[in-house]
Amino acid sequence: MSTPCRPSLEHSIPHHTLTRLAREWLEEDTPNFDPAGVCVGSQEVEAMLQCKTPCSVLAGCPFFTAVFEEVGCIVEWLYQEGAEIGPDAVTVTAVVQGPARSLLLGERPALNCLARASGIATRCSQLQAMARAAGWHGEVAGTRKTTPGFRLVEKYAMLVGGVSMHRQDLSGMVMLKDNHIWASGSITEAVKVARSVCGFSSKLEVECCSTDEGKEAARAGADIVMLDNFPPQELHASACAVKEEFPNVLIEASGGVTPENIVLYFSPHVDIISLGCLTQGCPVVDFSLKFSPLIRCSCSLCHTCSSSKGCLLKRWKGNWRGNLRLKFSLPVTPHLSAPVNPVLGCSDLLYSHHKQPPLQPETASTLTSSVIHSHFIQ
Repeated sequence: MSTPCRPSLEHSIPHHTLTRLAREWLEEDTPNFDPAGVCVGSQEVEAMLQCKTPCSVLAGCPFFTAVFEEVGCIVEWLYQEGAEIGPDAVTVTAVVQGPARSLLLGERPALNCLARASGIATRCSQLQAMARAAGWHGEVAGTRKTTPGFRLVEKYAMLVGGVSMHRQDLSGMVMLKDNHIWASGSITEAVKVARSVCGFSSKLEVECCSTDEGKEAARAGADIVMLDNFPPQELHASACAVKEEFPNVLIEASGGVTPENIVLYFSPHVDIISLGCLTQGCPVVDFSLKFSPLIRCSCSLCHTCSSSKGCLLKRWKGNWRGNLRLKFSLPVTPHLSAPVNPVLGCSDLLYSHHKQPPLQPETASTLTSSVIHSHFIQ
């Protein structure tokens, strides 16, 4: 039986939303003149996207790509979103190609998205791994404690990291907190009024500070009871008591939970654990773009095919770590042979990475006319 493919999460974001966000970020960063753009002009260049935080989870690719597409550049990803990057100190993750000034216009907004999203996804992935290792089958979830104007990026990163986003906003699910209850007079009254507005189509959650409040909320018709700021042992006892009387109610633990103590909150009676630290104070992943000239082979063989499928470099995609990227348009023969590690008639052009795909010796020999210098980072 074949393993089901991971769904492409980027399809959850409408194209017009990506375009709108990209334009807003670019407008914020360059509201009028770009004097430095005069220095570089519109020469075609490539930039290597380097990840310098080993063992990070890649997230935010749709936003990164949208920013560069908005300024007329092309992004080629060498890793899939959700993949762990590393463990090398520096890993080339993508290649961006376009006019120099356009690359520089998109650089900072795009890197901001990727660094933030990848940091969140990495933390989420780590916490999810801890939950599974402990045998807990509930859901780790985020909160609305997000950066203003950046919520979609941060919620998306939670998805990539494998946790629940929780509610998107105030419209997504009704949550009655202590101030709602105080203003309404009681949990029962607050639930009654809120339910009359949201109807059957929205879930309703109530923040509770004691076991009695949790039972009152469940009795009033709450779908989810949040046990807020309970020490672990009290949480387990209270969750058990509410579940015994109301087995269909979901129990959420929140408040005071951190990556360091989350294992203390795992319980068969707790369905959800939400953490604000998935977004607040979360470390970012260190990415940078390093520019290089766009070098093309001038031999006649490289002009025989303009299809990107014939580009020899794509056979080594993800394995080259040079600061000069070589582009060929040579058609690659489809048949396979034993892997070789050729020096292609020139000491300056080396295919020396152990992950090379198979290559026919005769195919290698046709490239001896291409003498291109490439300095590799070993």
